[in-house]
Amino acid sequence: MGKGDVRTRRGKIYNGSYGKTRPRTAPKKAPTPSHSPAKR
Repeated sequence: MGKGDVRTRRGKIYNGSYGKTRPRTAPKKAPTPSHSPAKR
């Protein structure tokens, strides 16, 4: 596992390829609700 392994992210970066491990656009994370003071 390393630069030569195309199944890993590092290997894909080294090889210059894309796939499930290294998608071209990173999936958007769901927006986290802003921290509000706890209701008592």
